[in-house]
Amino acid sequence: MNTNPDDLASKLILQGVHVELTPAMQDVIRDKFGVLLRHNEWIIRLNIRLNKDQARGRQNHFTATGHIEIGGPDLVAHVESDDAYSALDGLVDKLDKLLRDRHERRKDKRNHPEDIEIDAPLPKIPGR
Repeated sequence: MNTNPDDLASKLILQGVHVELTPAMQDVIRDKFGVLLRHNEWIIRLNIRLNKDQARGRQNHFTATGHIEIGGPDLVAHVESDDAYSALDGLVDKLDKLLRDRHERRKDKRNHPEDIEIDAPLPKIPGR
């Protein structure tokens, strides 16, 4: 399933807090997080926020937060790192795992993997 660039732009929200998201960084984010939108067409919106902690002085500390709006409870993940790109990589991995786990849980519910136990004996069918 190919994602339309216009559809990607409307579903993917990028925010930089105390850090400027350069066009190159925005392209990297769109490439990495666009994969999540191709995996699951039920995603309504994907909000990515990259925050640089200014209390650390000269030392860099980034927090990447991802919020997936999807039918049912939303999925949220946070990753902290000293490098912005590694924080974004970790966030993609976490969100992908959350989406896969959610898909597996839904599939398990649908397929009823456990036997259903009935306390009463089943009636016999006459003629068999």
